[in-house]
Amino acid sequence: MLNSGLSRRSFLRTISTASLAWSLSPKMARGGSGSAPEGGGPAEAKVSVIKTDYRRKGIRDAISLLELEDEFAGKETLIKPNFNTADPFPASTHNDTLIGIIEELREREAGSITLGERSGPPPTDEVFEDKGIYELAEELDFELVNFDRLSEEDLPLQKPKKSHWKDGFRVARPMLESEKIVTTPCLKTHQFGGEFTMSLKLSVGIVPREGYSYMNELHSSSHMREMIAEINQVYSPDLIVMDAMEVFTDGGPSYGEKKTANLIVAGTDRVAVDAVGIGILQHLGSNNEIMGTDPFEQEQIRRAIELDLGVNDPAKIDLVGNDSARKTMETIRANL
Repeated sequence: MLNSGLSRRSFLRTISTASLAWSLSPKMARGGSGSAPEGGGPAEAKVSVIKTDYRRKGIRDAISLLELEDEFAGKETLIKPNFNTADPFPASTHNDTLIGIIEELREREAGSITLGERSGPPPTDEVFEDKGIYELAEELDFELVNFDRLSEEDLPLQKPKKSHWKDGFRVARPMLESEKIVTTPCLKTHQFGGEFTMSLKLSVGIVPREGYSYMNELHSSSHMREMIAEINQVYSPDLIVMDAMEVFTDGGPSYGEKKTANLIVAGTDRVAVDAVGIGILQHLGSNNEIMGTDPFEQEQIRRAIELDLGVNDPAKIDLVGNDSARKTMETIRANL
């Protein structure tokens, strides 16, 4: 008989996960001894790293290792992808990544599922069309919200106290009001000032482009990378699934030098996930901006730590994964 506090679904998930779990705790680390910036944040953040040849299975295994239990059951869930353009993965979220996440949410008995995005420079509806998202939404029975088409009333103004934004910025209301938020960043460098684009930079797509000057303000500012982190103050994801089956190690965000990693990364802490992503880029070999700076010294990450948006020390990242990812995880930990 099952323990009354453990559902049959959770029990089966625990059994299936036990055979693949491999942990690299901070105590086992050979690196990560650098000083961390001041800030609070959580005491620990679990990040799962799965090495796989099968994207959808990797997504399932990576989420399972986070032990989220029934967190999504019955909850309205918003998925925020990386649809800056419709260029092929890793420039944009792979459709199979979305399918894998939606399948997992349905397995966890999530309530209604909505995908929301603002693309750019191409109009969002064109990106949806080019990527086949309208057909996918009909096939998998999820809703679509084009943030480009939201009225000003549904783009409430946000003025975080700690911000380099001159007069604040507007944000798509679904990002503020959804019961659960899942983000699906790709892992890539960014040649236009961001240096990298992962879970923190994904937030730029919740700020409107049409009819507002926010993107001009962002891209013309000497504080661009700090401003990217500052957008993240207005919401917090409940799950981050970063597809690193292939990555851009230079160039980006729409095209660049591409390398195969065959990794799926998942977590709930944006700082931890992005730091692990930097560790993966360093493991693969990347450009000078990535290779020459410790993950926790990257400006996006440093600013996020100052704002208490995530862990403030690499030793607080609890890396877990499958046996195939063991050597990669050891290198990531050393890079952290």
